[in-house]
Amino acid sequence: MRKLILLFLSASIASAEHGGTQAFQERSDEYRSELSLVPDARLDIFWEKKGEDWLCVYGREKVRTKVSCLEGTQELAEGGKLEKSLQDKVIKRGKVARQKGSKFPIQFKGERILQMGEHRLEAPEGWIWLHDVKPSPDGQWLLVYRERDVIEREVHYVRSSPKNSLQPKHFTNSYPKPGDELRIKVPVLISREGKMRTVQKDLIENPYSIGNVHWRGTNKIWLEYIERGFGKFRLLELDAKTGESRVVAQESSEKFVHVYEKCGWWDLGEGQVLWRSEADGWSHFYLVDADSGVRKQLTSGQWVVRGVERVAGSQILFHLSGFYPEQDPYYIHYARLDWKTGELAMLTQSDGTHVLQWSPDRKYYVSRYSRVDQPPVYELRRGNDGSLVRELLRSGETATGDWRSFTPERFVTKDREGKYDIHGVIWKPRNFDAEKRYAVVENIYAGPHGAFVPKAWRNWFGHRHEMADAGFVVVQIDGRGTNFRGRDFQHYAYKNLKDAGFLDRIKWIQQAAQSRPWMDLARVGVYGGSAGGQSTVAALIWHGDFYLAGVSDCGCHDNRMDKIWWNEQWMDWPIDESYAANANSEHVASLQGDLLLTVGELDTNVDPSSTDQVVDALIQADKDFEYLRVPNAGHGIGESSYLRRKRVEFFQRKLGSPRSPKP
Repeated sequence: MRKLILLFLSASIASAEHGGTQAFQERSDEYRSELSLVPDARLDIFWEKKGEDWLCVYGREKVRTKVSCLEGTQELAEGGKLEKSLQDKVIKRGKVARQKGSKFPIQFKGERILQMGEHRLEAPEGWIWLHDVKPSPDGQWLLVYRERDVIEREVHYVRSSPKNSLQPKHFTNSYPKPGDELRIKVPVLISREGKMRTVQKDLIENPYSIGNVHWRGTNKIWLEYIERGFGKFRLLELDAKTGESRVVAQESSEKFVHVYEKCGWWDLGEGQVLWRSEADGWSHFYLVDADSGVRKQLTSGQWVVRGVERVAGSQILFHLSGFYPEQDPYYIHYARLDWKTGELAMLTQSDGTHVLQWSPDRKYYVSRYSRVDQPPVYELRRGNDGSLVRELLRSGETATGDWRSFTPERFVTKDREGKYDIHGVIWKPRNFDAEKRYAVVENIYAGPHGAFVPKAWRNWFGHRHEMADAGFVVVQIDGRGTNFRGRDFQHYAYKNLKDAGFLDRIKWIQQAAQSRPWMDLARVGVYGGSAGGQSTVAALIWHGDFYLAGVSDCGCHDNRMDKIWWNEQWMDWPIDESYAANANSEHVASLQGDLLLTVGELDTNVDPSSTDQVVDALIQADKDFEYLRVPNAGHGIGESSYLRRKRVEFFQRKLGSPRSPKP
């Protein structure tokens, strides 16, 4: 082995180019202050009742303006009783009714024996009863649970430098990993006479979880079932009187169902259920008859439902993206759907991503829309049809300087096959000079659960602006395998996390550089944390001819080592050869370029041994690299001031400073 550079032992690296972390943070704070050119980017919105009228009161601090919702006239605000705006929270799935404790003559005798009056009920071998009971509304049945008696995996930690002790301390964290046996709770219905009802076995075979269990009426329970490997999500019903169980609605896929983001149901009453599904390849609403299971599609098109805000009567308020083909498909818009008539009313249309704030009676709302290159615009609109009362403010017009010269650029081009538009953002260096050539650094996060390129206006983009301040062109891109672009776009990640959309990203950077000669593609770096840390190392393994340097923080470098729910979601179950094929530690012999690995010793989100095993594999492969394991630190320590400084200095050493073009 040639050399292993441990940053915490290296005096040369400890001598910071920026004069230490305090100086680095001061420079960052100074730059942030310099970029605060749009003071009205965040307005306080209040409401005041005046007879039949609502007055929308907006402004900053004590300087406020009143606007009549009926007349559209405005005046300076003086006095009045102000009420806060209503801001809806996303409703994930069906609401669970809560019941009080049971009055049944029930006793738990040990973990396996449940005594119901004179009836003794014994749990099957390998199962135990849980002390969690919910009576039916009429008191004739009891909902109880039995659980697999499994000892879950624990990850062990040593706090090397406790604040109140000289000696290290040890603790454990319950942490199931892919392939582990799980403690599954299964509902059981028991009558006062000792009759037992259970869900039909083939409907809950190979469960990852069974949850959201609640009484529906007096004799039936509803429950959600997620299949191990996330291939199926079911809403099930168990009838206590007949003992029959059935599927009310189901979502299934040969690859994966993104349960936590794409599935949902809402009991609308009248025997109808609102069901969210990707059955046609896009996230849409369906109306399901709760008794027959027959379903009718309510929305359609190449756009996606992003979340439900409110269900009231026949009206469903929700947010969506991709509705307007001429706009960025990630921009958030709002709409109202009447599930009885199927009528869809769009509440926003402007070219930007939106946030709504409602009047107390929900008859009016203020729409705030913006883009990364457009400061917020505030509009007062009517809640029944979204029509405009008046524009309140364009915050860019109140700016104190030339904000346009500091804003990031949006760029879009086709993916590797020319099928999808790939969207991203470019931050230019501070004191930008178009006659110079700058190294390019990509901030990467490619988790299939979301999309990560910023869409809304900010004065300050944190570590991206800090990196640009250090003399780099910074880019961020959403490639194939990420979310919110339809099922096929996201499913590209199935058993394929190492891909991370790199061929889309590389093409995007190359296309952007064609019209931006100041982007020096001979010097490209990449950095990210968690799943972004995994992708950073993968970039140097699989695309080391393009990416020359990377900084990886707290990476989940081997999906067999990471938490079960995130990894089995995309990599499936049982464990197969695809896990090893995607593991960075299995392929570091192919790594090219310069690498800095960082991790917190107390990371309870991603097992820090995942990083240590990459370190071990790099040593075995005789690879040069840099490594910093931080005492007392948890997940995301890479975004601390100290490690942000180290990241900047690493890229300055490895990629160099801005250069003048060759003559």
